[in-house]
Amino acid sequence: MKLASLRAWTLLFAVQVAQAQPVAEPSDAFIYQLKESLVKVAVNTKSGGHGFGTGVTVTKDHIVTNCHVVENTKGISVSKWGVEYAPVSMQADWKHDLCILKFEWADFKPVKMAENDAMHYEQAVISISMPSDSPAPYVELSAIKALYPMDDGEVIRTKAAFAIGASGSPVFDYAGNLIGISTFKSPGRQAYFYNMPVKWVRALLQQPASKLNSEHDLPFWDAPEMARPFFMRIVLPYQNNRWQDVQAIAQSWVTAEPNNAEAWFYLAAAAQYLSDAVSATQHYQKALALHPNHPASLQGLALLAQKQGNTAEVDKIREVLKNLSADALNSLEAALGNSPCLTC
Repeated sequence: MKLASLRAWTLLFAVQVAQAQPVAEPSDAFIYQLKESLVKVAVNTKSGGHGFGTGVTVTKDHIVTNCHVVENTKGISVSKWGVEYAPVSMQADWKHDLCILKFEWADFKPVKMAENDAMHYEQAVISISMPSDSPAPYVELSAIKALYPMDDGEVIRTKAAFAIGASGSPVFDYAGNLIGISTFKSPGRQAYFYNMPVKWVRALLQQPASKLNSEHDLPFWDAPEMARPFFMRIVLPYQNNRWQDVQAIAQSWVTAEPNNAEAWFYLAAAAQYLSDAVSATQHYQKALALHPNHPASLQGLALLAQKQGNTAEVDKIREVLKNLSADALNSLEAALGNSPCLTC
């Protein structure tokens, strides 16, 4: 069985890759301006302990952070340049773990929130966090690795890790627009790191205020295992090569969300490692039809082509990923058993 030609896909990629060409890394001065909108969030817990998180200014009076940073507390404050401020009210979206604290007389410097919610795989991003043990904001230049449609938005997975105290950290695009809020990670040493989309922040700003310690539900990521989104349930089976489990979860996922490229990718990966090359190829193609610049699906097709000795197909995919990002190409070369392209 031969793999379908990538000719038509390559035309689609040419358009999207042209829009996603890498731009120059942001300057120190530019990043410093973004840092000016960050605050440290401190809480006193009901048990007498202390907790920390990060917040980012979205209006001169409002700071957004994660709800799990400020839940079940008897005192909340934010600090900026050594000055502390206490919130007067809060807007809460407990399901999505986003809380906006309102202040009086603070006059913070707000960031620009992205108005266009379109994001793409391998898009360059800037993550800025304030971990508990960090005396200053920590900056990491990274990229979007996956997008998961949910509740009229897209949960963002980036390559950037974040530590304790960094919950509520902002993620910016290279134009300095806020696109996400760092929120939770998967378990294990190979953790995936997830960020809530700014679209939900914009919507929350329009909601009425609530009491600081009002009754609330658990965030979706802290629900019982079978009530969590498919993109969370599939991570550990996938990372631990439990392909029968991956196949079962992915099959349920594509049934529930037939237009989700990530669901088709995982179904393809399971078929590939269960030695069903025909189904794997079809599922990868479905993922690419839904999301033409899906690097992991392209990599999967390249591995199938390599196994068949189809070097021409591998080279086509290599060229597409090279135009997408150096990291995507290096990941392919490592999967193929080659040395990474350090100069790409």
